[in-house]
Amino acid sequence: MAKSRLIGDYPVIGIRPTIDGRRGVLKVRESLEDQTMNMAKSAAKLFEENIRYSNGEPVKVVIADTTIGRVAESAACADKFRKEGVDITLTVTPCWCYGAETMDMDPNTIKAVWGFNGTERPGAVYLASVLATHAQKGLPAFGIYGHDVQEADDTSIPADVEEKLLRFGRAAVACATMRGKSYLQIGSVTMGIGGSIINTDFFEDYLGMRVESVDEVEIIRRMTEGIYDEEEYQKALAWTKEKCIEGFDKNPEELQKTRDQKDSEWEFVVKMMCIIKDLMNGNDKLPAGCEEEMVGHNAIVAGFQGQRQWTDFYPNCDYPEALLNTSFDWNGAREPYVLGTENDTLNATSMLFMKLLTNRAQIFADVRTYWSPEAVKKATGYDLEGVAKEAGGFIHLINSGAACLDACGEAKDENGNGVMKPWYEVTEEDQDAIMKATTWNYADLGYFRGGGFSSRFETKVEMPATMIRLNIVKGLGPVLQIAEGWTVGLPAEVSDKLWKRTDYTWPCTWFAPRTTGEGAFKTAYDVMNNWGANHGAISYGHIGADLITMASMLRIPVCMHNVPEEKIFRPAAWNAFGMDKEGADYRACANFGPQFKK
Repeated sequence: MAKSRLIGDYPVIGIRPTIDGRRGVLKVRESLEDQTMNMAKSAAKLFEENIRYSNGEPVKVVIADTTIGRVAESAACADKFRKEGVDITLTVTPCWCYGAETMDMDPNTIKAVWGFNGTERPGAVYLASVLATHAQKGLPAFGIYGHDVQEADDTSIPADVEEKLLRFGRAAVACATMRGKSYLQIGSVTMGIGGSIINTDFFEDYLGMRVESVDEVEIIRRMTEGIYDEEEYQKALAWTKEKCIEGFDKNPEELQKTRDQKDSEWEFVVKMMCIIKDLMNGNDKLPAGCEEEMVGHNAIVAGFQGQRQWTDFYPNCDYPEALLNTSFDWNGAREPYVLGTENDTLNATSMLFMKLLTNRAQIFADVRTYWSPEAVKKATGYDLEGVAKEAGGFIHLINSGAACLDACGEAKDENGNGVMKPWYEVTEEDQDAIMKATTWNYADLGYFRGGGFSSRFETKVEMPATMIRLNIVKGLGPVLQIAEGWTVGLPAEVSDKLWKRTDYTWPCTWFAPRTTGEGAFKTAYDVMNNWGANHGAISYGHIGADLITMASMLRIPVCMHNVPEEKIFRPAAWNAFGMDKEGADYRACANFGPQFKK
């Protein structure tokens, strides 16, 4: 689909068909060869047809050259997988096997085992045995076992098995894609926000990433010395003038800038976006003599400090943040970047998790205001309906800058419903509709003394959405919060009255979480009241179950979620840490610890 912007190959899934090693007159092994290898082929086909890397290409899957019945074949498989770059393994079998001899012993691979539910051979017995051995050796693995008995010659994958295989595959590919990449912070701490105080141990120990830092003055140096791609800049500027609709200026008339000053600031922010891209991933088209700058920082995610040292003097970064996080630009549809506003490293990383799971653009927002039904009625005279009524209100998600433009919901599916698509499905019609629904309003000079332009749109349609936040607690480590729900479409006059009570020039999304009537999800108020920070990352779709699986792979406990219990899928060893699933998650994560801790 598209060339990867990052150095390093994408992770590969390796499938290990294990088999009963006994030969002899009964030909036990020989009778199982076809069935075992067919399981591997079926799983490979499922992965290849349903999982894509972030650049849009189908995931690469390799299968061991032979079935694995004894340790020599395990070693041959491991050797092949090392050469193929395998980071994720799925062991499959319809029968009994010698567990400790046939299991994946690599401590750095993400592991699952699928045991066929059949009656002819004890696949379930092997599954239970080898999962116990994984736990005993401190190598957690996910166990997959179908609900219903299948015939021995049935090569189909039951729906419940398929769901778990794909959940495992999506989460594992997302986790492994981050390894060896960088978080690039441009600047440092923003207005005392804890999330922008970067925790290098977290990135290194839990994600296998490195942290890179450059001062914001590097952007000015590159502008001043002409260290950018002039051809791309001119193309970007022409596209911006054609496609970006300038909105109203809310500042007092005597403070408003002249047309020439605003045009100059447009040139500044477009050039700024080009330079941030180059900082993240390099650019071999930079001028001769800039070979050092050409290489970039191999950043899969970045953050920009901005406030206040930058924004008190220079135009803000809202244009680069919004467009980089969007699924297209002047070159058409392309893989979204992840650039967090205010260098909130934890919210930007939350966005990264969901981008890698969905290949969709992500929303960065303040979790700003809870509106109760009574408060809405008092302010507007409107009685809440639908999901907002069911949730006992809704939450206003709004912040300047980093919300992707896709969040306006103007892209349409085949039935005309507003959606946020995987980037490789975004059409030119979608792009035009999104740009027409967005205005670029001159910056609020009370916030941004240096000027700039903020994207402005409203999410007017109801879409399934998941809001998450990664937090770090001293003595505990990282924890993840997950709230599935829906964006809320309000009548225009109601939305306007509520929106105007805060900043009317910023992107606006109303969000109603799915409530349960108890605990942190009793009502939308309780979700807001239990949220762990001022920011949230929001993705299209209900992907909480995938996030729980992904968090367990990273050894990050989930402290708050509203995912149905039957959808929760964690490594089998988690069952040994108690009958309360969330407490067991904490204990298991603490016991096994981060995979890359030195």
